Amino acid sequence: MTDTSNEMSVTTRTRTLADAVDVILRDGSTLRLHAPGAADGEALEAFFSGLSERSFYQRFHGIRRIDPGLVEHFLDPDWHDRGVLVGVAGDEVVAVAEYLRLRDERSAEVAFAVADELQGRGIGTRLLEQLAVRAAAAGIERFVAEVLPENSAMLAVFRDAGFEVARELSGGEIEVRFPIAPTAKFQARVDERDHLAVTASLRPFFAPRSLAVVGASRRRGSIGGELFRNVVSADFEGAAYPVNRDGEPVGGVRGYRSFDELPETVDLAVICLPARLVLDAAESALESGVKALCVISSGFAEVGGEGVERQEQLLELVRAHGGRLVGPNCLGIAIPPLGLNATFGPRPLPPGPIAFSSQSGALGLALLEKAAEQRLGFSAFVSVGNKADVSSNDLLEWWEDDEASEVVLLYLESFGNPAKFSRLARRVARRKPILALKAGTTNAGAKAASSHTAALASSDAAVEALFHQAGVLRAETLVELVDAASLLASQPLPRGHHVGVLTNAGGLGILCADACEKAGLELPELGEETRAALAGLFPDDASLANPVDMLGSATGKSYAAAIPPLLADKRLDALIVLFVPPVVAGAGEVAAAIREAVADAKPHKPVLAVVMSAEGTPATLLEPGSPVASFPYPESAARALGLAASRADWLRRPAGRVPVLDGIDHASARRTVEEEGQGWLSPDATRRLLEAYGVPLVPEISADSAEDAVVAAQKLGFPVVVKTAVAGAHKTESGGIALDLRDEEQVTAAVERIGAPVVVQAYVRDGAELLAGAVQDPVFGPLVAFGPGGVLAELIGDAGFRLAPLTDADAHELVHTGKAGRLVRGFRGTPRADDEALVDLVLRLSALAEDLPEVAELDLNPVVALPDGCVAVDARIRLAPAEPHRSPKTW
Repeated sequence: MTDTSNEMSVTTRTRTLADAVDVILRDGSTLRLHAPGAADGEALEAFFSGLSERSFYQRFHGIRRIDPGLVEHFLDPDWHDRGVLVGVAGDEVVAVAEYLRLRDERSAEVAFAVADELQGRGIGTRLLEQLAVRAAAAGIERFVAEVLPENSAMLAVFRDAGFEVARELSGGEIEVRFPIAPTAKFQARVDERDHLAVTASLRPFFAPRSLAVVGASRRRGSIGGELFRNVVSADFEGAAYPVNRDGEPVGGVRGYRSFDELPETVDLAVICLPARLVLDAAESALESGVKALCVISSGFAEVGGEGVERQEQLLELVRAHGGRLVGPNCLGIAIPPLGLNATFGPRPLPPGPIAFSSQSGALGLALLEKAAEQRLGFSAFVSVGNKADVSSNDLLEWWEDDEASEVVLLYLESFGNPAKFSRLARRVARRKPILALKAGTTNAGAKAASSHTAALASSDAAVEALFHQAGVLRAETLVELVDAASLLASQPLPRGHHVGVLTNAGGLGILCADACEKAGLELPELGEETRAALAGLFPDDASLANPVDMLGSATGKSYAAAIPPLLADKRLDALIVLFVPPVVAGAGEVAAAIREAVADAKPHKPVLAVVMSAEGTPATLLEPGSPVASFPYPESAARALGLAASRADWLRRPAGRVPVLDGIDHASARRTVEEEGQGWLSPDATRRLLEAYGVPLVPEISADSAEDAVVAAQKLGFPVVVKTAVAGAHKTESGGIALDLRDEEQVTAAVERIGAPVVVQAYVRDGAELLAGAVQDPVFGPLVAFGPGGVLAELIGDAGFRLAPLTDADAHELVHTGKAGRLVRGFRGTPRADDEALVDLVLRLSALAEDLPEVAELDLNPVVALPDGCVAVDARIRLAPAEPHRSPKTW
């Protein structure tokens, strides 16, 4: 491709990035940014005219007046030599920022201006962040700014953004220079700004002093009417106002016809109207000063077509007023500690430590019903519906600091920003457990894959990788989600995976032991002191192994006597107590004995009880403050404990960091990608790209004939391997490979059979064959794979996956776990492989996949792992256009 076409490809890519985006500001308000076009000319001129003399001078230095040429300069940026973003509130431009490429094409001058009345809210910083993203996509590496010394506000933006800034005073101005490539420090500062801004924006939802329900009707059975009555009956701490067409009272509360009639500006407006009426109601609320909308109404993106457009209009309206939106098409929001139940659920929620977000209203109701059976309490419930704006990411930001929320539950059907979720969840999970139930995963994408890596990957593999890295505990069912929440909300984490089981029925104990093994738990032998203490408590034919079977004659006193020594056993990290009613003892008696024994022992380990009876779990085990977590079946107790043990493992795991790798030639890699376009790369192009990232490759020489192949073999030294050079070919399946060739005649015969052109390689033997690769998931981004390799890679399976960018801890874990980990450690007499070389390889693939989203599939199979180093023997890479991130939301 020529230089001109390369330039056009960059321009096309950056124009996609220049679509409208939304940013969130320090005070919690939001602002929409877009590239200005001809239609923005008058608004831009008005913006410049409205700047104070001081602000205008600080931005334009020597320019004295506003003329059409000045305004025109900012319109229709090409996003190669010039990039411009404006911030728009309603129909007004309130901020503008631009970059201009300098003579040194890797540098660009940057400048911005913000309306005087809006300065100090973080707008300049957000403009700088977004310009840096677009400039980097256009090949710019650093920004330069000329700032007057008295312009402290602009200097503060550069200083606080998170870039590594250098300053120099020259000619009465300060020259500021800084690289714009995102770094860990920069990302940390962005996340810090996001956290403060998002929590400020959500305060009206979680701590409203007043609310209005639009569409609250006197008619029983109507959604608005029932929702308002729920607000009243839950005894909301603040003021609640019904708003309806006729201003009729609802539930004994005076009604109002519009927001103009309300005695105050409310914090939260809940809209329950037909979809066609929602936009007008939302506009009325926002114009009255409301900053938080919860739209219950359906008829938006979930119905497609006109509904999608209506939802976009609703969000645009909310952004124009700097507000936030829950929904549409949702069940509502409940904050039990405030007595707020702005949902149309059947009953108010009891207060407690669990925060719950659901993308499905129906499933949310089902979980709340199940939780009510377990008598679980909630700090908050938010039904996000279509999550046009407020998402689970936003809610995690709030719940991170919310002292009332000790456990977070998420029901997810989709991810809007998985990379943000990963960073955020990692941070939150260090403080409080996150449990998730993810629906809608599929392996359909893997069926059409052309590489080993892609065939092993799936959307579910990506979800597993995301949750594992972020410390999110994944429940498989609704019941499991509730059970695990019950355990984590009431019990300490186990120190390890060793469990003791106490039962009065051998069969029940066996079921529990099987379930524990499936959950990754172990039942060790009891300590000698424990067995001695138990020996005199039960009949001679009772079992003192683990599970401990007291037989059907056990009573409440038997449980009370057996529990203390089991809790004192240092070999046990947790205890599961089982009871099924025989003739001699009742469930109530045994439950009371279990509770009292555990309360007296004050153990620092979790205790789980399964007390089965026809009447259900005895109330004494479900009462608030019970020292025991109660479950209906042994299997549910074991699964919940397995998740708790997984959380303890994750907390002990080093957090890790994304290392800075040496020996990477980014310019060469980018040049190769842009020159090659799309499709499977040739062996030479594949080698160039991998070598740019320091991936160890077996020595090889391309050959166009049998004679050239013989010469190549002589240079490399026998034995050699001959492979087809056809781009993307499955060499084993197509017969395009010949191994262990020891002379010229064998090489010639191999080339004649395979067909030129070919690649001649040195033959590598006597190492473990592994697979390493990367694939771009359309939702989650780059996914890095590592597992057993060779011709049986897909048959053996068991490849592990992690989302890029990998930390050193992620890479180390990937290399050392599963069947691949057994091969690395040395399997059946084979020597131990160089695991550090393999960790380095995985990290380099992570960096490559992160830097080059055009790399759709990358397959190294096999990678031969040796005692000293590793080498990729075969490599295949497919390029495809990078999928742009389409959500306008930047946080």
